[in-house]
Amino acid sequence: MKIKDKYQDRKFVIYAFIAGIGLIIVIRLIILQLIDKNYRFLAENNSLRNITVHPPRGLVYDRNGKILVYNEAVYDLMVIPNRVKNIDTVALCKLLDIDKEGFNERMNKAIKQSCYQASLFEKQISKENAAYLREKLYKYIGFYIVPRTLRSYPKPIAAHLVGYIGEVNDRDLEKDSFYSSRDYIGISGLERTYETVLRGRKGVKKLLVDNLNREKGSFYDGKYDVEAVNGSDITLGIDMDLQEYGEKLMANKKGGLVAIDPSTGEILAIISSPTYDPNMLVGRIRSKNYNDLLKDLRKPLLNRALISSYPPGSTFKTINALIGEQEKVLFQNTLYSCNMGINFSGLHIDCHEHPSPLNLEQSISQSCNAYYCNVYRSIIENRRYKNSEQGYRKWRYYTQQMGFGKVYPTDLPYEKSGNIPSPEYYDRYYGKGHWNAITTISLAIGQGEILVTPLQLANQAAFIANRGYYFIPHIIKKIEGQKSIDARFLIKHYVGIDKQYFEPVIAGMMGVTEIGGTASSSRLDSIIICGKTGTAQNPHGKNHAVFIAFAPKDNPKIAIAVFIENSGFGGVWAAPIASLMIEQYLKGHVAEKRKPLELRMIEGNLLN
Repeated sequence: MKIKDKYQDRKFVIYAFIAGIGLIIVIRLIILQLIDKNYRFLAENNSLRNITVHPPRGLVYDRNGKILVYNEAVYDLMVIPNRVKNIDTVALCKLLDIDKEGFNERMNKAIKQSCYQASLFEKQISKENAAYLREKLYKYIGFYIVPRTLRSYPKPIAAHLVGYIGEVNDRDLEKDSFYSSRDYIGISGLERTYETVLRGRKGVKKLLVDNLNREKGSFYDGKYDVEAVNGSDITLGIDMDLQEYGEKLMANKKGGLVAIDPSTGEILAIISSPTYDPNMLVGRIRSKNYNDLLKDLRKPLLNRALISSYPPGSTFKTINALIGEQEKVLFQNTLYSCNMGINFSGLHIDCHEHPSPLNLEQSISQSCNAYYCNVYRSIIENRRYKNSEQGYRKWRYYTQQMGFGKVYPTDLPYEKSGNIPSPEYYDRYYGKGHWNAITTISLAIGQGEILVTPLQLANQAAFIANRGYYFIPHIIKKIEGQKSIDARFLIKHYVGIDKQYFEPVIAGMMGVTEIGGTASSSRLDSIIICGKTGTAQNPHGKNHAVFIAFAPKDNPKIAIAVFIENSGFGGVWAAPIASLMIEQYLKGHVAEKRKPLELRMIEGNLLN
């Protein structure tokens, strides 16, 4: 009897398995070649193009819904080098307004990047030129056009505030995988701070292209496309009309102006002068214009409102008054005499002519140097402390609580901290134990080593207006799709001075703009302005003018600081500009009788 091989049946399983795989392959080939039209089309025309879709950046609005920044369409010409064959380079150069050398340079750069992937050939072609070029592209296999958007500005204002965008660099590419070569990124201003909010999310569009470089529609009717997501719109606390008005007033002057809503910390206007038209740093002219601005001796690219640090001058007397009251070495009726200045061990501090002696309120309205030398000395030499260094450390603690000598931080980049000198600085300069209130007496009147920014001065006006607290100054008001802005902008920061001590200081500031005060020409009939003039010494030329203010006195709506370089006394230029800004914001216009003052401020040229 023949014994059956126990493995004999297994060969039929293997045959069946092989036959099944073969049948699947045959069916798949039938589908691809006879049924699926897209794959047949691809086979015939041999081109599937992946197009990166760059979303429009979010729009920027002011606090009243007026558009500050919008987008404008432009187009980039792309090239895939290994597909470029037998084209008329002379005709293409004529279309693009470039020469043969420029063509070769662009093509070699594209080949160096990749022969098989798309590279940028010509960027930022206008809508009109792109439409004409698109009609001719069938002659130039390997080239195609992709849409992009660039920023545009309805008014030539707020350049330092909005900032500008530019192409990513190698560091950007390493830092964030979102970006690819040629992408745009915010470089300065709010474009930089809110880049991740404004940029949106890129998409991909898969297109079928025939052998004549003509687009034949979406692959699989767009089934495999990835939709781009537009950037989120943002609303700022900026008042566009006030910003524009302030830039007119600050024209032909060097300096910074910052206005804040003290009840929220929202920046109403932030101006650096000289400035420039933000449209200059958009599109193909950007590089040339940037270099021109960089070489400009007036330094229009410098954001003086955030970066430049100046001595605060007499505006700092309000700070010393508050600290003196809190330390209980100064009272509302404290009297000090002044004889056109004061002498300390052979050191003489000058002062201007005014009645003497003065109390606290009068010392502010008359801006007496001698008074505040005595106040500062009483703080530093307070008997509660073992020595002058301890007294100084306490004084410095208060000033830093008020936001001086540090960044806040605001939501605009490159903010500087200014300077409140440390005890260690004086140890190095004089030697430990060899300095005291007299050797540092210039700090009493906002001179010496103290440096502040216009932003810090505006915030000083804001926390005085609020009687003891401030919100971190910021430009953002609302972000599309978000319930709230960053929580750090919603926190009250108390400066360490009890509320009751602000009243005599505010009364003195109210007297500054009244008849007999140091800024009486800036007085308004219907609005009480509380202000403080200052003159910051400049060892290299004419002194700088400073003015801080808030209004109205009760329930204040605006706090402002104006700093104008090389313009002398604060009451001549800085105070009138501040008062005009306040009037414009609170009333919507400037009174007829103040029009000559307005004209003088607008036409005044201090650049020489």
